[in-house]
Amino acid sequence: MNYSFHPDAENELEDAENHYDGVDGALGDRFRAEFETSLARILAFPNAWQPLSENIRRRRLISFPYGIVYRLKADEIRILAVMHLHREPGYWMHRT
Repeated sequence: MNYSFHPDAENELEDAENHYDGVDGALGDRFRAEFETSLARILAFPNAWQPLSENIRRRRLISFPYGIVYRLKADEIRILAVMHLHREPGYWMHRT
């Protein structure tokens, strides 16, 4: 299955990775690796994670306080947010 990023979600991913790089370069690499693994699992099993609405789901990262919010479409998965789980939970809801 194909996927795409909402532009703001792509920026959130880069910002989070840059934050962890600033703490420790290896930590930034671990964050990116966990994100990529989570994305691969979403692509393989798109209906497996917590539904937030009819077509929107969230998969939490295991070692970091982030979640991947995505919309299921007929031909792709749209990443709507790479959200910190302890900040403004609904800020991404206007994204398509």
